[in-house]
Amino acid sequence: MKVSVSFLSDHFKPVDVIKMVNNTNADYIHVDVMDGKFVDNKTYTLSDIEKLSNYMKKPMDVHLMVSNPKKYIEKLAILNVEYITFHYESVKNVKELIDLIHSYGLKAGISVKPHTNASDIVDFIDIVDLVLVMSVEPGKSGQTFMNSVLYKIESLSRIISEKNLKTIISVDGGINDETATLVKEKGASMVVSASYLQCTDMNSRVDLLKNL
Repeated sequence: MKVSVSFLSDHFKPVDVIKMVNNTNADYIHVDVMDGKFVDNKTYTLSDIEKLSNYMKKPMDVHLMVSNPKKYIEKLAILNVEYITFHYESVKNVKELIDLIHSYGLKAGISVKPHTNASDIVDFIDIVDLVLVMSVEPGKSGQTFMNSVLYKIESLSRIISEKNLKTIISVDGGINDETATLVKEKGASMVVSASYLQCTDMNSRVDLLKNL
């Protein structure tokens, strides 16, 4: 299981979490970008991310919870970013944005809220590199995992398998050792976690998730 650690926190400064992640076997640093429009909360500007990137030793997995993701792509592309994931619900021309992300040599991800159907993104699964299933309502850390998304993960995994695609499924929200086990059983190969990992035992908890 791949592990992407979010530094979104109510208890630690972003730089402190990033430094902790650097010393773990985590695969990515998950960057939650919120504009206060697509979701109620507001987090980091592009300038903030650029400054924080100076402390990061892991590649970035950027999650755009914004109403106009297109305007972020070019500036993110010059940083150590591997994935840029946008919300299906936030754009009108999905393929255009996927193509734009790919044009910068980056991997493109599409994210869906808990109540968005898997069928809504079926047409794009074969042209994205990652599908990010939100297992909580996007916008706030520390929420409880929604078991109702397990069927969606299973459905997406079946489609990916049937089409023999390399697209991976990542799950974000309420992830701990128990819920990570559940999503892996349904076909996810990557998890995003914040609260569960932001502790003095981050190193061993990251390893626990990776070895599930």
